[in-house]
Amino acid sequence: MEKFSSDIRMVSQRIQQLRNSISTEEATKTALIMPFFQTLGYDVFNPAEFTPEYIADVGIKKGEKVDYAIMEEGQPTILIEAKSIREPLTKHDSQLFRYYGTTQAKFAILTNGDMYRFYTDLETPNVMDTVPFFEITLSNIKDNEIKELYKFKKQEFNVNTILSTAEELKYLSAIKEQLKTLSQSPSDELIRLLIQECYQGMKTQTVVDKFRPIVAKAFNQFINENMNERIKHVISGETNASAQTPANQEVPIEPEAIEEVIDVPSQPIIETTQEEIEGYATVKVLLGSVIDKDRIYYRDNASYFNILIDDSNRKWVCRLHLNSLTNKYITFRDEPTVRYKINHVYEIEQFTDRLRQIVQDIASTN
Repeated sequence: MEKFSSDIRMVSQRIQQLRNSISTEEATKTALIMPFFQTLGYDVFNPAEFTPEYIADVGIKKGEKVDYAIMEEGQPTILIEAKSIREPLTKHDSQLFRYYGTTQAKFAILTNGDMYRFYTDLETPNVMDTVPFFEITLSNIKDNEIKELYKFKKQEFNVNTILSTAEELKYLSAIKEQLKTLSQSPSDELIRLLIQECYQGMKTQTVVDKFRPIVAKAFNQFINENMNERIKHVISGETNASAQTPANQEVPIEPEAIEEVIDVPSQPIIETTQEEIEGYATVKVLLGSVIDKDRIYYRDNASYFNILIDDSNRKWVCRLHLNSLTNKYITFRDEPTVRYKINHVYEIEQFTDRLRQIVQDIASTN
């Protein structure tokens, strides 16, 4: 699994490096899609296993072709419809929908080389669902998504195993998206439910509108505070475990000593926020397995919050941009011009592997 995760991260980096130089569907297939399925363990040059231009006749139309079909014992198990990386996928679902019903395939994938949408027939047998049960963006893939993607690896692929989790994945994704929306713009129904105990008056529309920004703020503070407690718990757990740590090994930092190792900003007029400190603590915990935490510092600047190694600007790891209420993002040393949007500092956790790789790269060049 660890090697697979590393291989997928390499594919992710490849997309980031090549996407601006790719302009056609064929170039997308060759440069991005085929390498991805190679990483999944398929022999993309063996037509008996990975068939290009697979014929999927639709009704009276004969000779209709899907871009690729992954075959097993002469029958398609996964249909793949490919588009150019410059094309959005929304308008192409119906095409794959037509192909799906004419074959014995249980899964269908729609991709533009970066985004991959996985479909099956949870709603009606032999009829492809209109909503994917799993969706990933490879250029910004998360650790939990790699674990699910691992099930599609050739050596691990099992139709029943994937189907057993497909429904949960589908609704989990939908609920997470709804929670994200509600955290930013709570619905009237949610507001009335949440203020039922604390506000005894009539829940008129005026009252609901009054509470809307309060509920949104409470929602986000609740998430941030829980993440902060989790960080403290992790650090505290490491500290307790250190009681038996040999003298020549790293001694984790006491929770109350975190402030002592934080570099004091050189410009006192710059205010370091609680959210930035939480972001710093999050990165520090995530990097604890690859570097001595005492080597991790921060420097707060007017436009970004810099996290670096050995208090050296030449060894910066990532930069947090948290000053805006609605436009927060993170940038990385290996790709400083690309911004990755985050809503809360706990979302930094999805970049764990990347942060650790950056630190290892810094160590190898010094």
